[in-house]
Amino acid sequence: MQRLALFDLDDTLIERSEAFAAWAGEFTTAHGLDEKWTNWLILADAHRSGPMDRFFAMVRKEFGLDESVDALWQQYRRRMPELASCRPEDRRALAELHRTGWRIGIVTNGMTDNQLGKIRNTGLVDLVDAWCISDEVGIRKPDPQIFRLAAQRCGLPIDGGGWMTGDSLPLDITGGHRAGLRTIWIAEPRMAAAEGPDFFVGPAPDFTVGSVAQAVAILLAIE
Repeated sequence: MQRLALFDLDDTLIERSEAFAAWAGEFTTAHGLDEKWTNWLILADAHRSGPMDRFFAMVRKEFGLDESVDALWQQYRRRMPELASCRPEDRRALAELHRTGWRIGIVTNGMTDNQLGKIRNTGLVDLVDAWCISDEVGIRKPDPQIFRLAAQRCGLPIDGGGWMTGDSLPLDITGGHRAGLRTIWIAEPRMAAAEGPDFFVGPAPDFTVGSVAQAVAILLAIE
């Protein structure tokens, strides 16, 4: 199998949940809201699906805000890349993977300005060969085509095989499997211990880990 490693971005390569919690705290403070609404925003985000425009339409209505949905969404997209972070151990692992000859790509759903800002601000731009952002290419995970395009941008045909690592079973694991890739699921530890992937009706990941660094260790060991 060729040395191709594709990774999800949010809550895989970067700690998106922590960044969102920080943004939610800033948002409630800026709008003079009680601290309890920070948790409301975090829970509402956790239960949403699809693009964030619907989320901000709900937020605008809930808080009776004068700003437009588009303005709220744009403010969010400007701020989130500044709050995003990548674990040092994950950065070191990616650097080692790249040093040993692997081609590394990012496959992510989201808006181009927001996701590209995260890739640049966290320094991931220097650790990967290519990326595919759904807004940019007009394809969303789990469509296999976005994985094929990411492999192509990495300079490899997806028919040669490879790996997809991510935190979403329906988007990353199912999508990667449909594209012909082996998969590694990054699961929140309590979720993995209590339920594991068996509760999900879909292809099981080849491995379950807790971090990108652990995923990279598997790739290097298998090779």
